[in-house]
Amino acid sequence: MKKYGIVWPLTLALFLLLAACTTGNEGGTAGNAGNAAGKGNNGGKVKIGLSISTQNNPFFVTLKEGAEKAAQAAGAELIVVDAQDDTSKQISGIEDLIQQQVDVILINPTDSDAVVTAVESANNVNIPVITVDRAANGGTVVSHIASDNVAGGKMAGEFILEKLGGKGNIVELQGIAGTSAARDRGEGFHSAVDGKDGVKVVASQPADFDRAKGLTVMENILQSNSDVQAVFAHNDEMALGALQAIEAAGKKDIIVVGFDATDDAVSAVNSGTMAATVAQKPELIGQKAIETAMKVAAGEQVESSIPVELELVTKQ
Repeated sequence: MKKYGIVWPLTLALFLLLAACTTGNEGGTAGNAGNAAGKGNNGGKVKIGLSISTQNNPFFVTLKEGAEKAAQAAGAELIVVDAQDDTSKQISGIEDLIQQQVDVILINPTDSDAVVTAVESANNVNIPVITVDRAANGGTVVSHIASDNVAGGKMAGEFILEKLGGKGNIVELQGIAGTSAARDRGEGFHSAVDGKDGVKVVASQPADFDRAKGLTVMENILQSNSDVQAVFAHNDEMALGALQAIEAAGKKDIIVVGFDATDDAVSAVNSGTMAATVAQKPELIGQKAIETAMKVAAGEQVESSIPVELELVTKQ
């Protein structure tokens, strides 16, 4: 009898230990689901991760600042990771945000295809993903917040046609291959200028949204195409680089149109060196991204696509 008296308490203790372990695992799963329901992991404070493509571009600096102001106003914690235009670094940064158990992840992709694996990693642990300015080509994204880049590209193309009087040679400086922004801006531009009598796109080359590359690429283009009347750059940094090349070559009266309406570009437009830029309002994009993230964290339904208005900025 004494033997059974010892075994019974041990058996009961083992049962209670197993039950406690099982309950702990279930609590971890519920915690991930709780992120989507908006309970937060930071003492009730919503924690939002922002993976930005680069901080070496004024447009994205302004977007980040807009997000920071909105997060502060909403009482949310914002964790920013900079991919520095490196896809592998972006994926690593997003994995780090997942490890920190943020409630929502905002992603501004360096590459719309390559970022899919990171989106899916967040999906696997029930962390909602919102894409900002550039889309992801896969995974589950609850909302995409951006300007209509196709419409913006078309706006730029139509402006150039008007300034050319329907006749002239145009250069296109493309953004980073694989980004939705480059693809969509190019699509809109070509929908406006392709097939028009007297108009020809004599060169279309990538300069990766970078000012220094815009300068180098434009220098090379001007060496082989001296008869150029207009340039459309997928962003202002490349447009400003192209302007440097044009001025160094002693060229005049070449219409240059950019995209983003950064401070430097708007100054160039007002001084008359740049003809126009398409304004996206990056601060507003960042603000809307946080506002949407807060709604998602609270368990609210949001629109799958949230547009931010565009406008063409010309000399006043």
